Amino acid sequence: MEIEKLKEKAIFPEKRDVIIPWIWTEEALYILDQRLLPSKEKYVKCEKPGQVKNAIKNMLVRGAPAIGIVASIGFYLGIKKALKKENLTKNQLKSLANRVYSVLSSARPTAVNLFWALNRMQRKLETLLKACNNFLSSYTFLINNGLKEEALNIWKEDIEANLKMAKLGAEILPSGNVLTHCNTGALATGGFGTALGVIRRAYEQGKIKTVWVDETRPFLQGSRLTAWELSKLRIPYKIIVDSCAGFLIQKKEVQAVIVGADRIAKNGDTINKIGTYSLAVICHENNIPFFVCAPSSTFDLSIENGEQVPIEKRDEKEVLFIGNKRIAPDSASALNISFDITPSYLISAFITEKGIIKKPFEENIPRVLKNGS
Repeated sequence: MEIEKLKEKAIFPEKRDVIIPWIWTEEALYILDQRLLPSKEKYVKCEKPGQVKNAIKNMLVRGAPAIGIVASIGFYLGIKKALKKENLTKNQLKSLANRVYSVLSSARPTAVNLFWALNRMQRKLETLLKACNNFLSSYTFLINNGLKEEALNIWKEDIEANLKMAKLGAEILPSGNVLTHCNTGALATGGFGTALGVIRRAYEQGKIKTVWVDETRPFLQGSRLTAWELSKLRIPYKIIVDSCAGFLIQKKEVQAVIVGADRIAKNGDTINKIGTYSLAVICHENNIPFFVCAPSSTFDLSIENGEQVPIEKRDEKEVLFIGNKRIAPDSASALNISFDITPSYLISAFITEKGIIKKPFEENIPRVLKNGS
């Protein structure tokens, strides 16, 4: 089906970005295959939770907030299909929901938003089932609409959070050149972006001169995705190899570094794309502010520090190949660690939709997330 016709049938939140990483219709979820960007824009149809899981695992869709939203829609699709069965009972649906949860939660281990969103969908289903009799034939509309609304709310809330973070972050971002790592824009979120959203708003205010874009090896989220978004937004940027960042920071060509996060521990330790820790150390050495921008759903207060987070290792082929071309000797092997841990003392502040979180983080993170700044 043509993309424009899909857009006409799409379920959209009230506010929508110019960059559309997925299209959700009554029939299916169509995910923009980010592996093909920037050379090709292709949407892949997902009708079942297993297909959504594969889309997340294989990085058709990526970015912690986006993973959570897409997983919630995948959960809805799985339950929606089950509701069509005759004589379906509560226990049967609960059992199926657990299987759907298990499938989707196994997609990627590090991004906490995945589990946060699935847990929220599970709780919503449990609430809906309390209003139902044992046999669900008379309650399918209630359950279907309730879960659909919850998935849509997760999406809407992320967009609203991004817009709030953009406003707050732009206020504290210094004027000049900014450097970012990986991709944190509309492609990685429900819309607008986290760290890249701050950059967008700061640019609108005339504070940004140039965005330095780390290429972000090995998956090249910077040179492929962030550059693609910045091009569409007409924001001036230059792509740099990851190892160039230190030199630019040393030469005062960078006034701030801002990144996203996949999980943030109670003490502020931050798990993000591999290479983030190195940037934070260099900023600390050169007295350059290092900001982390993430919604409250990315904070995991159940863990005390970053050492408790499982760190994903991916296929070595992502390092040994660029696209379909092998760049290493046939006998070579590679270690492909996807994330690293940035200790909280290296971070200047967290930008969240609840407010700016400053040190001491162990005291201020729980307080701001609960009460706002």
